[in-house]
Amino acid sequence: MFWNRIPRVFKFSPERSPDPNTNTRGPEPEETALKMLSSSTASSLRLHQPTRPHRRRPPSPPASHQFRPPASSVASRRHLPSLRTRRAGGGTIRAIDAAQPFDYESRAAGLLEERQRLKIAIVGFGNFGQFLARTFARQGHTLLAHSRSDYSAAAASLGASYFQDPHDLCECHPDVVLLATSILSAEAVLRTLPLHRLRRNTLFVDVLSVKEFPKNLLLTSLPEDFDVICTHPMFGPESARDGWDGLPFVFDRVRVGDSPARRARADVFLNIFEREGCRMVEMPCADHDAHAAETQFLTHTVGRMLATLDLQPTPIDTKGYETLLRLVDNTCSDSFDLYNGLFMYNKNSTELLNRLESAMDSVKKRLFDGLHEVLRKQLFEGKASPPPNNKADVHRKPLLLEGKASPAPPTPNNTAVHLK
Repeated sequence: MFWNRIPRVFKFSPERSPDPNTNTRGPEPEETALKMLSSSTASSLRLHQPTRPHRRRPPSPPASHQFRPPASSVASRRHLPSLRTRRAGGGTIRAIDAAQPFDYESRAAGLLEERQRLKIAIVGFGNFGQFLARTFARQGHTLLAHSRSDYSAAAASLGASYFQDPHDLCECHPDVVLLATSILSAEAVLRTLPLHRLRRNTLFVDVLSVKEFPKNLLLTSLPEDFDVICTHPMFGPESARDGWDGLPFVFDRVRVGDSPARRARADVFLNIFEREGCRMVEMPCADHDAHAAETQFLTHTVGRMLATLDLQPTPIDTKGYETLLRLVDNTCSDSFDLYNGLFMYNKNSTELLNRLESAMDSVKKRLFDGLHEVLRKQLFEGKASPPPNNKADVHRKPLLLEGKASPAPPTPNNTAVHLK
């Protein structure tokens, strides 16, 4: 019967599975079965097709197409170091070092370098802010800039993004906000920043020339979750034109969170100056202001005083005089607001001015005392002379002060008597 012929049609042997790449063995068994069913008188019968066809293993490629390593690579394996271990049964296992599929060392180095980069927002993009931005950009940090004046062109030349609106700046969520304004305008500028748009653990850093004032300002104005570091680079564009190597950088970790990430962020920022060769000096803000009054404020005061004299180079300049001319150039290149801020916001400046004035009076007194002593010797330690009774004696003292010779008063020894 017909039902007895169907199993014989679909009886396949695994050894005679057809080659999918060639058609030399004739039509497939499935096609033969379908033709037989179509020609059968039992057209109402339908053949049930299997839903999951039999998976066939592809034929292995011929020996001529198999991969063979080049002879040079085989020969080079003989020179590779091998690792030999002993089996329990006495055999030897040889292992050849193989290249790793992924360079984990370079990936770790890239992650470390990425962690060393900060997003720094410089608030106050004037002369000193741009001076710091050049080094920040060279080290690969992302820079944001904001200032009351338009410094968009200067920011673009340094690769920094400039924001005229402080809200746009804070919405970028910088890691560090660097306050680089003048001392006089620091409080007003800080009040304009929308602190609620920043991350709640943002690091604030100031680079003002006084330290007690910005410390108290930041601690009272910022939320308690914000970190604060007070710094003072003891150099500027003129004094550091040849680099920062060996120049002092004073800092005070006023408030840094206990979490490892916040401490690491503070270290990364301070490392910017350490990488440039700065001499890192950690010092409390109060000690800084006491020393700065005797160094920076005194230097600016002397430079401003010499500038009022309108000193000019001469053909016979000494090394000391050239140093004074450079001092005038370095101090007067900064704005007077900086010098005024050094005086107003450092309580030690007034005392220093009084000491400077007292020192000037002491030097003047010593000079005039020496002059009076010379005059006393000339007037009173010589031979006694009668009181002045003529015009020549009256003008004798002014002539001595001017360094001019004057005729001696008449005496019996130098008076000629003419008899008629």
